[in-house]
Amino acid sequence: MTAPAGRAWGVRVALAGMAALAVPMGIGRFAFTPILPMMQQDAGLSLAGAAWLASANYLGTLAGALAAMTVTVSLQPAIRVGLLTIGLATVAMGLERRVPLWVALRFAAGVATGWLLPFASAWALARLAPLRRPVLTATVFAGYGVGIASAGVICLGLMGRQASSSQAWIILGVVALGATAVMWPAFTGHDARPAGRDARLRGDSDAMTLIACYGAFGFGYIVPATFLPVMARDAVEDPSVFGWAWPVFGITAAASTFAATGLATSLGNRRLWSLGHVLMAAGVVLPVIDPGIASIMLSALLVGGTFTVITMAGFQEAREVGGVRMIAALASAFAIGQIAGPIVLRLAIATDRGFSVTLVLACAVLLASAAALVRSRPSPRP
Repeated sequence: MTAPAGRAWGVRVALAGMAALAVPMGIGRFAFTPILPMMQQDAGLSLAGAAWLASANYLGTLAGALAAMTVTVSLQPAIRVGLLTIGLATVAMGLERRVPLWVALRFAAGVATGWLLPFASAWALARLAPLRRPVLTATVFAGYGVGIASAGVICLGLMGRQASSSQAWIILGVVALGATAVMWPAFTGHDARPAGRDARLRGDSDAMTLIACYGAFGFGYIVPATFLPVMARDAVEDPSVFGWAWPVFGITAAASTFAATGLATSLGNRRLWSLGHVLMAAGVVLPVIDPGIASIMLSALLVGGTFTVITMAGFQEAREVGGVRMIAALASAFAIGQIAGPIVLRLAIATDRGFSVTLVLACAVLLASAAALVRSRPSPRP
């Protein structure tokens, strides 16, 4: 896949890009979210311990994104390595019971996730841009939601069968490896222009605004994105009810990219990105206003529905501003925001309103960054 060859070629690229984002997001990053209630029940994992495991994954994501921003590699082999690492690390989670090794494995999956997101996105966007078909771009970024929903539905089925968290990790790891095997032929060869040879990362105020706002996005979404199933379980004990919080998040995330394609054309990437922050802020604060299951499900709709739209708008803007390096810079800022969220939660957890304090702060950060995006003006591009 090196040159446009018609509609069928574009569809194949879009589907490969979608799958290459579904594995890191649905399994490398977010498998932990639907499995967390299971780990609390059968492995005795505490909320504080869960926050440490999540932080290890986020720190790995940051390391992987920083590596993607600095190294010189061809995209296809880099994508293959990342996909294999996620599958193997996920299977190993189910074979181990020691928390220190869990931390190491989640870190490794995070490194591969942070590595894959900018590379897989850049690989697909570069090939689809000449076709000028927004629906194909939407298909690529629907991979976030497809991965999240798939992992959530699998875990929902496993909970219904009283499966253990270890079994869940192994099954999701096998799914990741199977998807990797199917995608493998799409990522053969080497790019003529390796990923690390883009222009230097821009350091002007406009670029820094975009990076900071994407970091705010990482901070704003991470607590609900990690702990929605836990909040839902606290509201309703029946797993056939609370277990749907995560699939709802993912299904909405997948569908929203297609719904937003028209808005991307009419509003532009920055205003669409800003609107996404405002709607996500509303979803983030809803469980504070009303901790019932209805509000939590609506929160899943709003956060899930804006998560991939913001990613699509942000990465497309980053590619226009600075190519792969700028996409990787946004991913790095996002990872820093992800790390900060659980740290703030751990500091607030000593109070009876740990979730509430963190969610209100996340809402405020999202609204402030939305305003910054509206006020920003693109600098002249070299």
